[in-house]
Amino acid sequence: MPGGDDAPLPVSPDAEAVRSLSRPDDADPGTVVWHRSDLRIADNPAVAAAADESDRILPLFVFDPGFHDERGAACDARIAFLHDCLRDLDRQYRDVGAPGLTFAHGDPLDVLGWFADAGWDAVATATATGRYGRRRDERARERLGVEFVDGDGLVRDAHRPREDWSDRVEAWLAAEPFDWDPRSVAVERVETGVTPERVADAYGIEPTKTRVPTGGREAGRERLRAFTDRIGDYPGSISSPVDARDGTSGLSPYLRFGCLSVREVHRHVDERAPDGRGKSMFVSRLFWNRHYTQKLLDWPGWLDRAVNPVYEGFNRDRHDPDLVAAWKAGETGFPMVDASMRCLRETGWLNFRMRALCASVYFHVLQQPWRIGADHFYEHLIDGDPAINYTQWQSQCGLVGRPGLRLYDPRKQVRDQDPDGEFVSRWVPELAPLPAAHLDAPEKTPLAVQREVGVRIGEAYPYPVVDYEAAKSEFRDRYGAAYPAAAERLGEEAIARRASLSGGIDAAESIAADHGEPDADPGSGSAQAGLDEFE
Repeated sequence: MPGGDDAPLPVSPDAEAVRSLSRPDDADPGTVVWHRSDLRIADNPAVAAAADESDRILPLFVFDPGFHDERGAACDARIAFLHDCLRDLDRQYRDVGAPGLTFAHGDPLDVLGWFADAGWDAVATATATGRYGRRRDERARERLGVEFVDGDGLVRDAHRPREDWSDRVEAWLAAEPFDWDPRSVAVERVETGVTPERVADAYGIEPTKTRVPTGGREAGRERLRAFTDRIGDYPGSISSPVDARDGTSGLSPYLRFGCLSVREVHRHVDERAPDGRGKSMFVSRLFWNRHYTQKLLDWPGWLDRAVNPVYEGFNRDRHDPDLVAAWKAGETGFPMVDASMRCLRETGWLNFRMRALCASVYFHVLQQPWRIGADHFYEHLIDGDPAINYTQWQSQCGLVGRPGLRLYDPRKQVRDQDPDGEFVSRWVPELAPLPAAHLDAPEKTPLAVQREVGVRIGEAYPYPVVDYEAAKSEFRDRYGAAYPAAAERLGEEAIARRASLSGGIDAAESIAADHGEPDADPGSGSAQAGLDEFE
């Protein structure tokens, strides 16, 4: 994609185009609704607030070069999905009699600044974000007076946000959605010449992934209805990467871009799905969605720094670019990991267990720095959500300091989740001729069998890049030695607030009391509970 220094599209609209919206008698021109990742008009707190506060609104989306040029962290397929969502949002406004969505291009603060100079107010939905997005929103609030409207069920500005958190989320889920009457306001639009198609052409957006769903609210609602009809099969479909492809809801990218709200998905399932384990399991996943998003709201550092200072830089001294490259390319010699990583690169999707497996092998077995792996996932996932991706990576790697670390055995996962070899054979076709019984550990396949089927391990497919048993033992010792000190640090209020455990600060203090040893040498100590249990 072209460099960001030479923007391929002009900044648009310009100040003159914005001033042309003004009417002679306008003391209060109206309110801009700044859409970012809330790409719907139903149950949208910013749209409802703007319509309530003003008799004139202008819905706006700004294509930010920082996300579209080479500085951006999203693959082209996720950007194309976003563009689908924007075309659909434009249709949503047109369907209620409005002229549509105003598309702009440039630094959002520049674009919003011209509206502010012309007397327009601006509102946006408050979101949990980090890095650039957080700094952008802070500047928009401070410099331009943009109002960020709560309405996502998260707890803000509380001394102890986790106190009665579940009750608050339940109350939000049961509350009426945000509503507005399109007939009560005039909806404006500026013709800028900017469209998703022009942006894709200008930045060379050329998606290569396959099986990527169509973005937008309409497609999301169709998936929600279809999933509700088969929700009874959900519990048995979530672990196997083959079954999960069609057995899970497929709603995560629509929730990530706000085509659907968590609340409306909950209400639809609650009202229309039959009672049973599938329904209760899925509803619990919606709570987990809010739980991990609350974590990022409580501490934006999840994206960049280990929650527990004891684990800051853990594995950094073992950074091996060749091991990282093998993991990314799906050439580690562990077939379930390799199949998963190739599937991720090709389709932008993995079920949760395979995401956890790949993260576990990367950090616990290859012993590589977590942030490189987390960034790779975030780049390729169509549903890449910073609040979910980075908090899950830190939790899976064990960077919080909680007891009960889960480490995945990549060989056992083949036996448990792909016993017939369907997934491995699909994504690692060089192993397809091998009998399924050998796909958990191809390097142990007898040479006679290798010759018979024409697969030579070490040639057609690599030997494992590390000795699994030795690496597992080494990590167990290293991590276990540091754990008592990490548990102790978790008891500090500042670190407990970072961790944002579901049980709050009290839960963190309890872990410190049970597992921390203030006087112990950080280089020694008992291993974390459950550390020997590789799944």
